[in-house]
Amino acid sequence: MSQTNTSSQVQEKILRPAGGWKVLILSILAYIIATLGVVFGGIGMDSGFIPAIPLFVICLLYICIGWIWWLGLRVIRPNEAVVLTLFGKYIGTVREEGFFYVNPFCTAVNPAAQTRLNQSGDVNSAGSGIHVSANGSVNVNAAEFASKKISLKIMTLNNNRQKINDCLGNPVEIGIAVMWRVTDTAKAVFNVDNYKEYLSLQCDSALREIVRIYPYDVAPNVDTTGDGIADEGSLRGSANIVASRIREQIQENVAFAGLEIVEARITYLAYAPEIAAVMLQRQQASAIIDARKMIVDGAVGMVQMALDKITADGLCDLDDERKAQMVSNLLVVLCGNRDAQPIVNTGTIY
Repeated sequence: MSQTNTSSQVQEKILRPAGGWKVLILSILAYIIATLGVVFGGIGMDSGFIPAIPLFVICLLYICIGWIWWLGLRVIRPNEAVVLTLFGKYIGTVREEGFFYVNPFCTAVNPAAQTRLNQSGDVNSAGSGIHVSANGSVNVNAAEFASKKISLKIMTLNNNRQKINDCLGNPVEIGIAVMWRVTDTAKAVFNVDNYKEYLSLQCDSALREIVRIYPYDVAPNVDTTGDGIADEGSLRGSANIVASRIREQIQENVAFAGLEIVEARITYLAYAPEIAAVMLQRQQASAIIDARKMIVDGAVGMVQMALDKITADGLCDLDDERKAQMVSNLLVVLCGNRDAQPIVNTGTIY
């Protein structure tokens, strides 16, 4: 999906419009003058002064349509932008904060104005008419969100958990949180239909693509780096590396839409419910085997040390049969789960 026609891309143009206060004050003064013109023109018409007729008509016409200039007044807050088009043609983006005046016939464009991403910085759950889609986005009626401004803030997308098979075929459930922001407003508005839904879809796609490379836990003979050499990469043990690869994959996919992926983090990771109990038993069995192996290794070392100490100090002369009996007794004592109950022998062992 990253292969696109670069000739159709729209490049962002920064607009620096005139100050809004100047236009507002001038338009109010013009209204005052037009009102006085209507009054004096009406008086002149009553007195039979012919030139008063055009004055009356012009001032009355301005009073009727002079409010059009106010349509060009725009208030831009910090970390906001407005993409403007004039009769379908892109003329530029206003990024500077403040009170400005633009062409009153310009139209602000934001195809994602009615879309709110789940757990994002632009979430607003108040009111009615909210519909949650399967990909984690929330669509809201246009009456509730009439603003066409584009937020340039860093926002968080927390898509729904996905059930994905790892490289061994085991189904796992995984969720990610993606921090993102708009860097090129023209690309975000004109290169894709809805840049928020596009981002959500690309997050799901990248997540599935990367997770399928890794096993849930360390597994033998698995190459997760693509160099042809088996490694110890896993979803559970290499979470930071996996998240970094997911971020890079998403960034590659959404660069065409003028978006920047700041960070990606794994927020949830677990086996799917249908195999979770079996995998838990497997992990417990593996832990028990590892613990027993460590106990046996330590016990053998202690028995060897005891035999060497007895021989070196000349406490007694043990033949092979007595050594075997001592080794057996010490291993039972050291490797047993319960405390040993010794039997005191007052005679010979023969």
